[in-house]
Amino acid sequence: MGGDNVFDMAYYGKAAMAGGICCSITHGAVCPVDVVKTRIQLDPTRYTGMLSGFRKILAEEGAGALSTGLGATAAGYFVQGFFKFGGVEFFKINIAQRLGEQKAWDNRNSIYLVSAACAEFIADLFLCPLEAVRIRSVSDPTFPKGLGAGASKMLATDGFLGFYAGLGPILFKQIPYTMAKFAVQGKAAEIIYRDGLRTNPKECSGGTQLAVSLGSGVIAGVAAAIISHPADTLLSKINKAGAGGDGGTTSRLINIAKEMGFRNLCFTGLGARCVMIGTLTAGQFGIFDTVMKTLGASKYHFTDPSAKAY
Repeated sequence: MGGDNVFDMAYYGKAAMAGGICCSITHGAVCPVDVVKTRIQLDPTRYTGMLSGFRKILAEEGAGALSTGLGATAAGYFVQGFFKFGGVEFFKINIAQRLGEQKAWDNRNSIYLVSAACAEFIADLFLCPLEAVRIRSVSDPTFPKGLGAGASKMLATDGFLGFYAGLGPILFKQIPYTMAKFAVQGKAAEIIYRDGLRTNPKECSGGTQLAVSLGSGVIAGVAAAIISHPADTLLSKINKAGAGGDGGTTSRLINIAKEMGFRNLCFTGLGARCVMIGTLTAGQFGIFDTVMKTLGASKYHFTDPSAKAY
């Protein structure tokens, strides 16, 4: 099942490390885009578009402002990627092995969805505090820009629970996002191999496999960005000091949603996010596969036992 790999704890460790590396690199690389995207979501009257947002920030704050929150971004998404990619492989393979090869093939889309949801829930418990620091540093010019200083300031002003004020929105955003990302990428890659290349991954060169990972990653990233965008907007807002009033997290989220309206919640900053997430997701799957090969492992693929091909 899935090739000649031994799917043991060493394999899952390699998958987790590759996931941490690919998420840290890609999220760090798109940090300037994320800064502008977050500003558009938080203050759409001042920041009306991606290019104009870049120009405004460069003119008013300098190029350094575009790297605001880079430390929290790189650290947070390394941890998240570690548990997300490692977790998806762990849950996916163990569920498939329990079901058997034929049932696993028949239910592969459901296995992707369940595995992604379980892995993302665990990953978000570690990501949430770092994401809270990143968003506060982007939205508040007086907030410390370093990860350590920002975390200390937030702990002093908001308390420990302040780090998890955005946990609801981050779960609401990240779980559907990750479910779509892995399920769509798996399906897109399957169609490319089966209908486009008419072969299976084991028979393709490393370059072809990388190209498929990148192409299917773009498709998956755009789909995931659209699905998760309303929650991403709420997450950006809830971590801005004073947003949504002074009540509990739930009441603040309801207030923010009412203030923005459905259209703005779904479409404010969506174009920028599709560009960012499409590029980022393609890079993640490409880097993940490359790092896995460097570590001497190959990603698990579902196999049709009747055809042994996609």
